[in-house]
Amino acid sequence: MTGTLAGKVAFVAGASRGIGRTVALALAEAGAAVAVAARSEREGKVPGTIHDVADRITAGGGRALAVPCDVTNEESVESAVAATVAEFGGIDVLIANAGVLWLGPVESTPLRRWQLCLDVNLTGVFLVTRAVIPHVRARGGGSLVAITTTGVGMTERGANAYWVSKAAVERLYLGLAAELKADNIAVNCLSPSRIVLTEGWLAGGSGREIPPEAVEPPQAMADAAVLLAGQDATGITGTVQRSESLPG
Repeated sequence: MTGTLAGKVAFVAGASRGIGRTVALALAEAGAAVAVAARSEREGKVPGTIHDVADRITAGGGRALAVPCDVTNEESVESAVAATVAEFGGIDVLIANAGVLWLGPVESTPLRRWQLCLDVNLTGVFLVTRAVIPHVRARGGGSLVAITTTGVGMTERGANAYWVSKAAVERLYLGLAAELKADNIAVNCLSPSRIVLTEGWLAGGSGREIPPEAVEPPQAMADAAVLLAGQDATGITGTVQRSESLPG
């Protein structure tokens, strides 16, 4: 396939459904070979598997590898990254999208839910990012993108484990951008400008009613992710971007 990312290899964590799935398909459409990474090897309560997404990419003429990956497990992450490099020869782009949702008030949040949000949304980003950096550096540069949320700035609406974990990711990536500038690696965060009604949101959004004007089509995130995936440290780096604020 040809496109703006032709010849690039992208590792997409949390790619079996939702935003990750849409982004993985868009990266492939732009020409990248895509490692479709997630725990979802078989259908569960929430639809979508890594094999479904990889099969769709290859059916469209692209290159994809379904890679089992639990982002909270160091060995699993290292194995997934190694499998990607063995298959495609390296990694140029990371989309750190794996996440869990918990929007309950702090006072009624069980400790296990708090820890799960931090384990998946923060430590998971740390582990996949740490694992891919040497491979992106070896390519002479590339792009790291972490998916966050506009909720980070909504302090007037209280606190929850999800927003806290994503706020920590933004601090991690803003600092990492400075560390990796000399390696020609762009490091950015990307969040929806509005709400994307993913399978995860529908399963964990506490039944909240969302007005139509507050809903963002998944393709807006996909288009923004492709643009950021094409960056290196000479372009957009060290930023927190909102999907609908980036040029299409």
